[in-house]
Amino acid sequence: MSLEPFRTIGIGVTFSPNLKANIYEAARLAIMLKSKLILIHVGNKNPEKEQKFESIIKPFKDKGLEFKIVFKPGNPVDAILSVSESEAIDLLILGALKRENFYKYYVGSIARKITRKATCSILLLIKPSVKRFPCEHVVVNGLEDPKTQRTIASAFYVANALGSEKITIVEEVKEGEIIKVEDDRSLRLANIVKERIRNREDARIKSIIENIPKEHTEKTTIKSQPIFGKQGYSIGHYAQIARADLLVMNAPTKMTLWDRIFPHDIEHILTELPTDVLIIQ
Repeated sequence: MSLEPFRTIGIGVTFSPNLKANIYEAARLAIMLKSKLILIHVGNKNPEKEQKFESIIKPFKDKGLEFKIVFKPGNPVDAILSVSESEAIDLLILGALKRENFYKYYVGSIARKITRKATCSILLLIKPSVKRFPCEHVVVNGLEDPKTQRTIASAFYVANALGSEKITIVEEVKEGEIIKVEDDRSLRLANIVKERIRNREDARIKSIIENIPKEHTEKTTIKSQPIFGKQGYSIGHYAQIARADLLVMNAPTKMTLWDRIFPHDIEHILTELPTDVLIIQ
């Protein structure tokens, strides 16, 4: 994997109350990751709009930020996805609601629709701010999956750029591996099985970390945390109680209408975001 996986960052910008905060978050991140920034506005170009965007981003332009403003009329989802492809965006930033009711979840907000269709990585922001708040604790999924190595490497890359002090790698153990406790004997056996799973998962995660550049790991406290429960829901709950500043997840493989009606895995995260979420494609 490239040591700089996010060469071009994009963000959808609208004239909402969070406009300045969203642009500031994206511009700060672009500077920290040494990336180019693309501002995507769904609508026709005019001098007033362009001047507004230019005035907000000027402090970062003065710091050397390379950026571009793209105007694209049409359906918001299609327009943003189209620009993401034509501009070769590696990371797309979207503002998102922390929680959606069932109707909105089923119909899908713009951010959720883009998340499900995008071929690039996605960063969902639930509390954008003009003022920078440090990203101190990053939680990343460590489940056994072909995508996980890239996801963990990306998490360390981002955490290092943001100056994060701690990374917790959470391995969600499948419910089928856990022995049902019915008496003292089954309790002892369940504890033995859990300990074996912890040792197995620790060894697997350690081998992944060994392949990550040391400059991305040496300044960070690393914790490995196996958890037992439903995938997606468990890690989201853990990130919330651990007060993580960023949750990093694998991108979903393919989602059908059935998956959206009866959510699982990352769909639990999308329904109720525990914190800002970075989804690695």
